[in-house]
Amino acid sequence: MLDRSHALPLAAQARELGISRCAVYDKPAPACQADLTLMRRIDELHLDFPFAGSRMMQGLLMGDGFAVGRRHVVTLMKRMGIEALYRKPNTSKPAPGYKIYPYLLRGLTVDRPNQVWAMDITCIPMARGFVYLAAVVDWFSRKVLAWRLSITLGTDFCIEALEEALARF
Repeated sequence: MLDRSHALPLAAQARELGISRCAVYDKPAPACQADLTLMRRIDELHLDFPFAGSRMMQGLLMGDGFAVGRRHVVTLMKRMGIEALYRKPNTSKPAPGYKIYPYLLRGLTVDRPNQVWAMDITCIPMARGFVYLAAVVDWFSRKVLAWRLSITLGTDFCIEALEEALARF
């Protein structure tokens, strides 16, 4: 990336690449022996428990006799490129071919109640599974007009919340 034999000074090369000058001259300090021992054990534990995050990893290390804080475990895991493997939510990615609708409220001033309503569905993690909350909100007053809970992500509880909001307001 940086060429020390180039006619352009290193400071100018760093400016062109958008990095700071201190990053050019800074030499990373090598890890101490205690950190290397910890990182070796974290690697072994990660192979046995790939789903373990920093909290669980700290508990496993404490069980092995290592006195280490969770923040230090986070730092070492980041340095090693280790991350807990678990299924992350994938709710914001549209399906291929999904139609994108235009935003019809751009430029509209909301200045009275019942002018604009919004509906939101939120996934709430519980001890065993998930609960889904559908809420109808008035944008002007930010009042929750109606809400419903469901253990499945169907349309029926959303329609019930909307019908209740229409009936009451």
